[in-house]
Amino acid sequence: MEIFKYIFKRIIQTIPLLIIVSLISFFIIRLSPVDPLAELRLNPSVSQETLQRETQRLGLDKPIIIQYCKWAKSFIKGDLGITSNGEQVSTKLKERIPNTLLLTIVVITVTWLAGIPLGILAALNWKTPFDRILTVLTSIGMAIPSFFFAVLLLIFAVKTGWFPVGGLTGANFADMSILEQIKDITHHLFLPVLVLFTISLAGLQRQMRANMLDVLDSDYIKFARAKGLSETKVIYKHALRNAINPLITLLGFEFAGLLSGAALTEYVFQYPGLGRLILEAVLKSDINLVMASLMMGAIMLILGNLIADILLIITDPRIRIKS
Repeated sequence: MEIFKYIFKRIIQTIPLLIIVSLISFFIIRLSPVDPLAELRLNPSVSQETLQRETQRLGLDKPIIIQYCKWAKSFIKGDLGITSNGEQVSTKLKERIPNTLLLTIVVITVTWLAGIPLGILAALNWKTPFDRILTVLTSIGMAIPSFFFAVLLLIFAVKTGWFPVGGLTGANFADMSILEQIKDITHHLFLPVLVLFTISLAGLQRQMRANMLDVLDSDYIKFARAKGLSETKVIYKHALRNAINPLITLLGFEFAGLLSGAALTEYVFQYPGLGRLILEAVLKSDINLVMASLMMGAIMLILGNLIADILLIITDPRIRIKS
C-alpha cells in the first residue's frame, strides 16, 4: 500500500514539471518569426476551413499567453491538432511512440545484461590484463560520437547489403509468419541497437566496476569473508546488492539519455521513432507536432525515473522505510 501512495505522490509532483516543460517549449517555438502554420498553408490538400479551425484553436491572433492557454486546454482535452501534412498529430504519435519504446527497452535490456557482468568481472580482476583491455575498449566506446558511429554503420550496411537501411519492418511484413516477423524486426533493429548499446555499455560497465571496487573494500565485506562465507555468496549476495543500487538510481537518467541520443540515430537510420519525428517537426516549424512530441517525450522520461525509484525502493529496504 505504501508503494502506491509513493507512486501517486510522485505523479502529482510531476505536474509542475510538465507545465514548466510545456511553457519553455511553447514560448521558444512561438517567439521565432516563422509562421507555425506556414507548411500547412502551402499544402494544397488542406482546406481553408481546416486552416481557420487551427488558427482559432491556437489563437494565433491573440497574445502569446492566451495562445499557450488555448494550446494547453486543447492538449488536456486530447485535441492535439493536425500536422503540416494534414494528418492527425495523435495518429502520428501512436505510430512512433511504441517504436521508440521498443528501441529503448531493447537497448537498456541488452546493455544491463552485458554491462553488469562485465563490470563485476573487471572489479574482481582489478589491474589484470583483462581489466586493462576492458578499460581501453570502454574508453573507446565513450569517445565515439553516436552520430558518427551511426553514419559509419549506415555506410557499412549500404556497401555490404547485410542489413536493411531504414524502417522497422520489411515490405512484405504482413505476409510473414510470427517467427519471420520477429526475425525481420530484429534484423532492422540490429544497427540502431548496436550504436546505442556501444555508447551506453561503456558508461554502465565503468560505473559498475567502480561501485564494486568501492563495496569490496568495505568493512562489512571483510567481516563476511572473515566469517567464512563463500566468495560467491560474499560477492553476489552482499557486494552486488549494494553496488547495483546507484545504477538503479541512474536508470531514469539512462532512459533520458537514450531518448536524446536515439533522435540522431533514428534520423540516420530513418527509424520511425519519436526522436526522428521531433527533429523533422522542428525543421518544419510544425508547432502542433513539436509540442505534442516534446510533451510525450517528457512524460516518457518521467515514467523512466518513476520506474527507477520504484525499483530502488524494492531493492533497498532502508529507502522503503523512509518512504
